Amino acid sequence: MAQDRAEVQVRAGTETDLEALVELYNHYVSETAVTFDTVPLTPEQRRPWLHSHPEDGPHRLLVAQDVRSGRILGYAASSPLSPKPAYATSVEVSVYCAPDTAGRGVGTRLYEALFQALEGEDVHRAYAGIAQPNEASTRLHTRFGFKEAGRYGEVGRKFGAYWDVVWYEKELRPREPGGPGSPSAPAPDRGL
Repeated sequence: MAQDRAEVQVRAGTETDLEALVELYNHYVSETAVTFDTVPLTPEQRRPWLHSHPEDGPHRLLVAQDVRSGRILGYAASSPLSPKPAYATSVEVSVYCAPDTAGRGVGTRLYEALFQALEGEDVHRAYAGIAQPNEASTRLHTRFGFKEAGRYGEVGRKFGAYWDVVWYEKELRPREPGGPGSPSAPAPDRGL
């Protein structure tokens, strides 16, 4: 039976969510190859990650919470793609849901809210790296308009096996005609 949409609240993640978020993530660390962390994390190790996602701006952390029980059902985040300044208008997105919520629309709710929150931000593209195989994540990202951008073959080793990662991209804000990077924009003068 599908999770009733009214029973799930999506909101910004806070310090009080940290232990539940770590527990949820550590399931994927210990049991799956969807993340390439290999050792479960502690709340103290994960705290800087939590604090790098304020309630506004391009780097967000949203949680889905069961209204009745208060249980965290999943989270979605947009994070820097790279620390280099030219990447500032690109984000890496991810979504993790409690294993017993599969097929209940929690990931969909989280991504709907995340992409809506990013609409007013100066973000041009979103990227997602999906360890393969992961049919459910591939379907979710495709449903949100992500297109395959490339594959890193056997880029990670976990559980004694090598895993590919397929990268997907989604345009969030199209370039303005004549704006930076458009075909009709004048080439920058580099003083050559």
